[in-house]
Amino acid sequence: MQETKELNALFTLIDDPDELVYSSVTERLVAYGKPVIPNLEHLWETTPNQAVQERIEMIIHRLHFTDLQQDLTEWKNSSCPDLLFGALLVAKFQYPELQTTPVIQDIEKIRRNVWLELNSFLTPLEQANVLSSIIYNYYHLKGIELKYDNPDEFFIHKVLESKKGNAIANSIIYQILCEKLEINARLIQIPKQSLIAFYHSDTDFVDTTQYYRDQIHFFVDATNGQAYSHNDIETYLNRLGKTAEPNYFTPRTNRAIISKLIKELSRCFNNAENQYKQEELIQLANVLDE
Repeated sequence: MQETKELNALFTLIDDPDELVYSSVTERLVAYGKPVIPNLEHLWETTPNQAVQERIEMIIHRLHFTDLQQDLTEWKNSSCPDLLFGALLVAKFQYPELQTTPVIQDIEKIRRNVWLELNSFLTPLEQANVLSSIIYNYYHLKGIELKYDNPDEFFIHKVLESKKGNAIANSIIYQILCEKLEINARLIQIPKQSLIAFYHSDTDFVDTTQYYRDQIHFFVDATNGQAYSHNDIETYLNRLGKTAEPNYFTPRTNRAIISKLIKELSRCFNNAENQYKQEELIQLANVLDE
């Protein structure tokens, strides 16, 4: 962006010790939008004062966050929010300059390898076996314990790079592949699990009054590809002291999946230094839950 007298004036005020002045300057710069980021980056490079650099970094972060809020709102309001695109938006919270093309290409490589092994004569269980074989044996994606000390374990591009993901990230990758392969399988809401339910081919996902449990063939643990029967799930719920609620077997919408991903990610930023990130992520989740 071409620098103007106003921009130059705002830049000289970034180091003002008065927090009210700094807050006003920040709001004015954020109003310029992303085009002002290169100017701020140049200012950062030419500023020897570390405290001022930190303020510039926060302003750039605010600009990216404001842009992300807008993108997520547009995604939510689209007629068919794409799960992969939603996961990439979440990754841009921490990696705003993320190049999405390599991630899309990685997913496409896995999809193609699965597709080459599928045919119209396979049963749903055989389809699941092919998926699990390619994802976990050929591609070597591993499931790791769900912890909150490393945000990268929630970002799809980092999971694809390291081939290690927690239950949430792996289940999103699994469902993305099912969607792209037109396999009738969706993430469901069994407590403390990330399970993919394989539904009958004629299941009507628009009819929210139906009892979806009767439409499910079996379940797959998205962390490792293990298949489970209805009896297995019944036994598991009994151990938890829970009854099989109908909503446990209702497929999650893509909006709900991304909202869950954001809320879990926010738990990685529960220290004082990163409190603002946790608050921002909760704002993003609220955008989807409205």
